[in-house]
Amino acid sequence: MSQIILTPEPHEPFKLNMRSLRLTDEQFLRLGQENPEMRLELNAQGELVIMPPTGSKTGLRNSALNYALVAWSKTDGTGVAFASSTLFALPNGARRSPDASWVRREQWDVLAEDQQEGPAPLCPDFVVELRSRTDRLTTLHEKMQEYIDNGARLGWLIDPSEKQVYGYRPGQPVETLDNPATVSGEPVLPGFVLNVRVLWEL
Repeated sequence: MSQIILTPEPHEPFKLNMRSLRLTDEQFLRLGQENPEMRLELNAQGELVIMPPTGSKTGLRNSALNYALVAWSKTDGTGVAFASSTLFALPNGARRSPDASWVRREQWDVLAEDQQEGPAPLCPDFVVELRSRTDRLTTLHEKMQEYIDNGARLGWLIDPSEKQVYGYRPGQPVETLDNPATVSGEPVLPGFVLNVRVLWEL
């Protein structure tokens, strides 16, 4: 008897027009708290972006990625690292949650307590998006460019299925690395080297 294997097809996240409602940050956070099974973002056009929950393997890779970034960040001491559930209020009005991110101390420490408790009104210096099998690559590239346009100094789009890493830097073309063993965060993250082969093998 033959076995049928279903492979998830890439798809666009569901978008809901919320322009007329003009959600406040408090309302947006409450919406997420009351719907914990959903991953929510708000794009610059005022649309609520509803994404499916992270699959187990993607979650495993995301944990390994964040563990490496947090370990480096604690040793380096010049900034703070954030997990994938962290929401940032970008200058263009979008509310985004990168899979991993890092912010320089001088950016973070000037924020008031209530700004740190809510969606921080800034774009991280470093962002990572980790592609799952159901993510459309073009959508992730657009999101990465949005981070750069809003002030990120370095961004990585990691695609485990194709074993590729796309590097984003302001004013430079996107760099594509095919099956790299490691990726360096220099000079934005001095001394941070991610062993991406670990992600491939999970």
